Amino acid sequence: MAEEKKNEPNEEKSFAELFEKTEMRKDFLEPGQKIKATIVKITQDWIFLDLGGKSEGYLDRKELTDENGNLSVKEGDSIEAYFLSSKHNEKLFTTKIGAGDSARTHIEEVWRSGIPIEGVVEKEIKGGFEIKLAGDMRGFCPYSQIDLRRTENAKDYIGRRLAFRIIEYGERGRNIILSARAILEEQKKKEEEARKAELREGMLVKGTVVSIRDFGAFLDIGGLQGLLPISEIGWDRVEDIYARLTVGQIMDVVIMKMDPQNNRISFSLKQTLSDPWNEAGAKYPEGTFHTGTIVRLTKFGAFVNLGPGVDGLIHISKLGKGKRIAHPSDAVKEGQVFVVRIDGIDKDQKRISLAIPEAEARDDKTRKSEKESVEDFREYVDKAQTSMGSFGDIMKRKLGKKKENDT
Repeated sequence: MAEEKKNEPNEEKSFAELFEKTEMRKDFLEPGQKIKATIVKITQDWIFLDLGGKSEGYLDRKELTDENGNLSVKEGDSIEAYFLSSKHNEKLFTTKIGAGDSARTHIEEVWRSGIPIEGVVEKEIKGGFEIKLAGDMRGFCPYSQIDLRRTENAKDYIGRRLAFRIIEYGERGRNIILSARAILEEQKKKEEEARKAELREGMLVKGTVVSIRDFGAFLDIGGLQGLLPISEIGWDRVEDIYARLTVGQIMDVVIMKMDPQNNRISFSLKQTLSDPWNEAGAKYPEGTFHTGTIVRLTKFGAFVNLGPGVDGLIHISKLGKGKRIAHPSDAVKEGQVFVVRIDGIDKDQKRISLAIPEAEARDDKTRKSEKESVEDFREYVDKAQTSMGSFGDIMKRKLGKKKENDT
């Protein structure tokens, strides 16, 4: 027991040493490692960072100032930075490597770690641009890597200071291939993720038409794009989408559906407009007559458009002029215009049953004509019976004359 107690302080000391070593390993950073830190102090030349625990770091104030010398951050803000080096237990960080002479020391580490590096577009050369980096170091940026979109006018980039990613490094810095597009894509992705976090289905947003297709239009809502289907443009049937929308048009739309996994968003302009069925009961009461156009044929009837977003149905049984037909196309066709009568309306189910009075009138006329023909025939028979006997006697006399002639 005494021996066990004797070893207890050593065990505690060993644990303390182990904990201290663990903390040291926790503070150990590899050059190029990306960290998130809090700004604790800003001086005239440096920005000091709290890395957590007892560890601190610093970076050049110039990295976070604009062309006019205005700071883009303040004490208490969190930033992401890359670890460069450590001297006398002081850790140097950067958000991007500048074009100064100090960059020459870190240029290879910049490439290995993917740290952004600043450069000035010096001139246009075959296939792209020559970029001035640190001191006399030069890099090459292809046309396709200078921006997110295709370069229309190369002269617009000359003299501009941009952030690049080194995508190829060889011959000890004599062969450096750069990409500004890689940086821009990362920024765009961050903006998109931040924007997505703000959005919800059913939210009203402002969108700009960026392209139009036969099936719908693509809208931009501030860095994110989604589809406005042709069926969601209005309550009425859209025959020509190009006549309804134009590129650059700005409109309020409702986010109809979000699919983050497939990076898809769909919008509805229709949901921002008044539903015409709200007024359908007052506008189309039973027994009233309206002009409508046949817009669709199905096996059970013909759909007639009465107004924007309001269609009614003429059942197939009302289309054959009293006769049974196999399909509505046997009696009518799409595009035909008729005066129709409202036979019934159900606002909750959004259904209207219709009839064509003209067809009904023709049916009545046909039935009347057929009835008159039958009555005329019966009248003829009655007259014949009165003057010549019964219809049977008339037939007998005719048959008797025929036998006499045969003999």
